[in-house]
Amino acid sequence: MLSTFSIRTLKIRLVQLMHKKLRHTYQIPQKTIALSCLLIGAALVSLFSLGFAKLADLGLYWNARWTAQYPVAVWFILPTGLAILAWFTAKYTPYVAGSGIPQVIASLALAPGANKNRLLRFGQTLWKIPLTFLAMLLGASVGREGPSVQVGAAVMLAWGNFCRRHNFAFRELSANELMAAGAGGGLAAAFNAPLAGVIFAIEELGRGVLLRWERRVLLGVLASGFLLVALEGNNSYFPQYQGAYEGSHLFLWVILCGLICGVCGGIFARLLAKGAAGISPPKIRALIRRHPIHTAFILGLILAALGTYSHGQTYGTGYAEVAKALNGEALEPNTLGITKLFATVASYWSGIAGGIFTPSLTVGAGIGAQLAVFAAEGVDPRMLVLLCMAAFLAGATQSPLTAAVIVMEMTGSQPFLIWSLISCIVATFVSRQFNPKPFYHLAAARFRQRVQEENRQ
Repeated sequence: MLSTFSIRTLKIRLVQLMHKKLRHTYQIPQKTIALSCLLIGAALVSLFSLGFAKLADLGLYWNARWTAQYPVAVWFILPTGLAILAWFTAKYTPYVAGSGIPQVIASLALAPGANKNRLLRFGQTLWKIPLTFLAMLLGASVGREGPSVQVGAAVMLAWGNFCRRHNFAFRELSANELMAAGAGGGLAAAFNAPLAGVIFAIEELGRGVLLRWERRVLLGVLASGFLLVALEGNNSYFPQYQGAYEGSHLFLWVILCGLICGVCGGIFARLLAKGAAGISPPKIRALIRRHPIHTAFILGLILAALGTYSHGQTYGTGYAEVAKALNGEALEPNTLGITKLFATVASYWSGIAGGIFTPSLTVGAGIGAQLAVFAAEGVDPRMLVLLCMAAFLAGATQSPLTAAVIVMEMTGSQPFLIWSLISCIVATFVSRQFNPKPFYHLAAARFRQRVQEENRQ
């Protein structure tokens, strides 16, 4: 006979075994938790990108209204506002100046440690959204896509660190992989182009940096893009391309577009890299560096002059102008592409927050529309616009595959991808003769050096 003590011990042991069995039965697998956390992070990136896009659209709308209603006021509001934005950015948020893509590339290259996340701190990086909105409201020639990359990287990194602290997931993913997933997802959501986000992450972010392209990283990028598609619909960023896919002497036009846009894109990238002081006479370089706010004011006057000359078409992203060119409408003035190029350079030189992706596409569209004036009747002008959009972006960034795929997804021109890619490769080769190192990586090296110098102080 079992003693009372033995029976009681046996009952307790049976209850414990039952509890353990139930716990294992209903326990969520660790892989499911990790995947859920990754999808939540991708959803956060998509939501931030969507909110950013709505705010940017509002800024562009208000700018079009007030500049059309008060054209004289542009000469006072734009320079003053640009100077104030340049002052605020330099004093309070120095790491959100410019595009945002160089900050991500610099963060990927920084060694693990306290400074690894300095360029992508969540609280500071969020300033990128209102500052870009204000730049668009004033009339600066900037886009939101590059800033969306920095915001996406900061959001995913902050979410990843939160999950690590609470032991939810991401223990096996490095900070670089979280940044890459967020940055690629930010671009995919900004352009409503999931595939372009993956190509960008591999070609641009992975250049010169060792990254493990695990399935989860690529899944995070694709999820951000597809979640935005689910929210906003599978709509092209620009109007669906309705032009021809064939024409007389097409191959020659593909090469010509690549050559011209490679020259223009290389000069554009070199101007951005040099800065206002870099191209100025030696006697006044020190003066420009000592007085960045005054320089921003003068650049604002230049932007006002370019905007007045182009009837406001150099302000903001240039989305409307690209849409017109893709529809075969003539752009006035016919020098809009070059005018937009200098407006974008002036905006970037001022030191404010804002990207160059969409303005570069507008420059390319303007160049293509101008080339169409000299084309024969057998060549569709819209085809030249499409080619030059991709080629100029490739010349500016020296990332031919990213440029070709982005334009393909943004315009729904899949059958034209091979011709766009050839033109982009030519443009990239030509651009390197003017600016050997890609602009984003040149700017990233400066951000990285700045962080390292501040750490030594």
